[in-house]
Amino acid sequence: MNDLFKMNPLLQIRGLKTHFCKGKKILRAVDDVDLRIHPGETVALVGESGCGKTTLAFSVFRLVAPPGRIVGGAIELRGENLLALPERQMNAVRGREMGLIFQDPSSALNPVIRAGEQIAEVIRHHFRENRKSARRQALALMEKVQLPNVEMIYDSYPHQLSGGLRQRVLIAIALAGRPALIVADEPTSALDVSIQSQILALLKQLKEEFKLSLLLITHDFGVVAQMADRVAVMYAGKIVEEAPAPALFTSPLHPYTAALLQAIPQISFSNNGAQQELKPLAGAVPDLANLPSGCAFHPRCPVRLEECSQKPPTNFLPAPNRIVRCFKYEAA
Repeated sequence: MNDLFKMNPLLQIRGLKTHFCKGKKILRAVDDVDLRIHPGETVALVGESGCGKTTLAFSVFRLVAPPGRIVGGAIELRGENLLALPERQMNAVRGREMGLIFQDPSSALNPVIRAGEQIAEVIRHHFRENRKSARRQALALMEKVQLPNVEMIYDSYPHQLSGGLRQRVLIAIALAGRPALIVADEPTSALDVSIQSQILALLKQLKEEFKLSLLLITHDFGVVAQMADRVAVMYAGKIVEEAPAPALFTSPLHPYTAALLQAIPQISFSNNGAQQELKPLAGAVPDLANLPSGCAFHPRCPVRLEECSQKPPTNFLPAPNRIVRCFKYEAA
């Protein structure tokens, strides 16, 4: 039995399905997903754009906008199914039990409310603090996320701040409710390269200091290598592989995972100087409203078997702490 199943998770997603109606077609953005996050663990969710990662994150918070809706499965936080909660109770869970860091701080922050007030509002909402106390706590959080001149930034509007400063404000907002779980959706993709490593280092530091669990959504394997304990690889709405991060990098099992790793630019040196070698993944993510038969990856797969186009694979457990959806491991 895999060790993953012996521990009580903080968050457990089981058979989750989130669909969008597109005319008469059904777009299966999240399709029968299982995922667990244990206390103190960082899980990276990786895959190409359009594979369903962000929809999964919004599903956890029950923030999927129409015409999308969760049509099946369970999302359990400390054993309580969030999908069964009335909206008023779910609103108390958002921010207090789980914090969300959005991809683009420019659109996530309210442009007409001062940055510090947006942090203080979360504190007032969840802990019924007065304005003076909430301001004091917000300023302390701003220092924790390494914002300079916190009094000045508290009274600044988002448009007056740089992208890196806005992202730190968003992180402070996510921490303001003192949650156990943070979901970070591509938290560095909208930032300059020079700022990205600072934000990742900050997240790692805050995770240890606040004893957080972290679901990190990204397409960047450099981020995964720096941050993750465990990795879930998503393709066409499904988790196709799940493994401890070191094992995934050294021995990927699913052909899609292997192709993603091979597509990471490699630097080679020759008499002509340094050159960047690219091995791009052939094809594109399929239309989620018109998926191929069988395994959705089979049209792009270099090692596909006959059954790959005939029926979808289930989860196989080929080794301790390894899960993979691929017929190559059916007899493992």
